[in-house]
Amino acid sequence: MLAARNQAAPQAREALAVLCRTYWYPLYAYIRHRGYDVHHAQDLTQDFFTRLLEKDSLATVDRDKGKFRSFLLAACKHFLANAYDRAQAQKRGGGKILGSLDFNAGEGRYSREPAHDLTPEKLFERRWAMTLLHQVLDDLRAEYEQAGKGSVFDRLKSVLSGDSDVAPYSQLAGELNTSEAAVKMTVHRLRRRYRERLRQEIAQTVGNPAHVEQEIRDLFAALRP
Repeated sequence: MLAARNQAAPQAREALAVLCRTYWYPLYAYIRHRGYDVHHAQDLTQDFFTRLLEKDSLATVDRDKGKFRSFLLAACKHFLANAYDRAQAQKRGGGKILGSLDFNAGEGRYSREPAHDLTPEKLFERRWAMTLLHQVLDDLRAEYEQAGKGSVFDRLKSVLSGDSDVAPYSQLAGELNTSEAAVKMTVHRLRRRYRERLRQEIAQTVGNPAHVEQEIRDLFAALRP
């Protein structure tokens, strides 16, 4: 994601498009939770990301201080507070780079948000964390699928969530037609690869590699009730 900071880089627009497709929903949920109606929130979300690229705002992210999610939320707050003519935000479809965003699905997700007393900022933090974790799982599944082990991943992915109802290794061994020792080794490798993928994904959203561990702690804290 931080590759999108440098407008001179050939991959800048592509990097921002990836950022938008991956992390637009937390900002959309934030805007909706601020009280904007469906259509206004969709227009504002689209216009925000479009202006982010056009104004070269990404270049202001300080690699020594930057947590991209913090920058993004602060930039969105400034965007919403700005007194520019809101008619600009009503030009539906103006953000061409966001044409692939499924706002109908996004609104469906928002309508299923549980009733809670979270502030818009806390909701943003929680949905950012969940989006990031889902992205890591999707990438990891694609990796296993490419290796011809997609079914193994699907059966064992529950061990990554820490659920208490994970099936015993002996049962998993029977279902996967392998030994219990082999399942234990596969689970060990899966967990290790998951941690590596998680760090890689987070490293793209912070300016300094030294901030990765703190960001991991912050994101998991955001998921606590």
